[in-house]
This record gives sequence, structure tokens and C-alpha cells, in this order.
Amino acid sequence: MRILAIEASSLVASVAILTDDIITAEYTVNHKKTHSQTLLPMIDEVCKMAEAEPESFDAIAVSGGPGSFTGLRIGSATAKGLGQALKIPLIHVPTLDAMAYNMYGTDMLICPIMDARRSQVYTGIYSFDEGKLSVHMPSSAMAIEELIEKLEGIRRRTVFIGDGIPVFREFIDKKAGFLHEFAPAGINRQRASSVALLGAEYFASGKTVTAAEHLPDYLRVSQAERERAERLAHE
Repeated sequence: MRILAIEASSLVASVAILTDDIITAEYTVNHKKTHSQTLLPMIDEVCKMAEAEPESFDAIAVSGGPGSFTGLRIGSATAKGLGQALKIPLIHVPTLDAMAYNMYGTDMLICPIMDARRSQVYTGIYSFDEGKLSVHMPSSAMAIEELIEKLEGIRRRTVFIGDGIPVFREFIDKKAGFLHEFAPAGINRQRASSVALLGAEYFASGKTVTAAEHLPDYLRVSQAERERAERLAHE
């Protein structure tokens, strides 16, 4: 089994190849270039380095949201184009689930936080139970204050992960009455390897879609759509 994984839900651009149970290649960039500039060259590079012909892929796992509207569209379009050209299925992997998978095996509660602006986060609540990822709260968009209240109700040691850490770290330290930690730099952002590994589990259980069927989950409307609605409401 060989899976190509694509992650483009945030500023991070990441691609990986999973061959059976081995990550044979991973290429991650967290810098200023847009995903439209980086993804296809990165895919080409990992295929060359891993000596993996595109025709050898059984499926493409793609980080399906929530996250950046532009990033998700580029990642989705890339996966759909490749899936159609290669005639292989896509595996829709929720972005926050894959982020939680970075913390595989921890005994802590896992809480990814992606900065959604306006003091909101894209978030979920997870744990690992007997080696399986358990979802206590699925992908949601909410105010950081509401998230802290939910975690207070659980009262369990929690590790935060994601680009919301630098934005909300001070607030969390001040308001959280439960034990908590922040994931270190090596595992606190999106990684295509986690998309691939979780995608392989979905693939084994038959959770795939065609390239035509795949759509990203935005969770809320884009800023442009919000601004348009506000203008119409005031006319």
C-alpha cells in the first residue's frame, strides 16, 4: 500500500509518502510562500527522492479542514486533480484529527487550536485510548473562552497544539485552572505524515471518496462572504 498525503490547511505546506507502515518521505515548509507555489514542486521532489512513481499510489490522503480557506482550496484542488489523473480515491482526513495524531500515545487530553481570528479558534478535543484516537469533541469553531470552559468541565491534564499557541498562550496560562502543557516545536504544527498515518486507517476501513466527491470542511463562511453579508444587511 502506498499513500500520498497533502497538508495545506494553514501556513504549513507538507507532503508525505506512506509505504505500507513506513513514512518513506516527508517534506514540510512553514514559511512565506503560497501553497500554489510549493505543493506541486514538493510532491515532485518527494516522489523523486523516494523513487515513487505517481502510478504506484493507491490513494491520496488530504487534510480536509477546517483551516485557511485559500490553503484548503489549493490542497483540495491539488488532491482532486491528481486523484482524477491517476484514477485513485481520496481520503478526507479532518485537519484537527491529524494534528491530534501528532501526539500519538500520550496519556494527556489533546486540544489542537488553530487561530481563526476574532478571538476564535478551530478546535477539537481528543485522547488516545488503547492506541486509538478518541474524539471527545469534533472539529468546531468557537471563542477561546468557550473552549477553556469546556476543558474546565473535563478537568484533565491537557496538551495544546497548533498555531493558536502563540496567539492564546498567555490567555490560557491565565484562565486555565487545569494542568496543561504546550507541544514543542517539532510536533506543534500540521504534518503530512500524520495525515498519511490516519488516512491509512481510514483507507483500511473503506472510508474513501472519489476525487469528484471530495470537498473541504470550512466550518464557517469566509471573511469575504461575511463582509458581503454585513454590507447587504445594512443596505
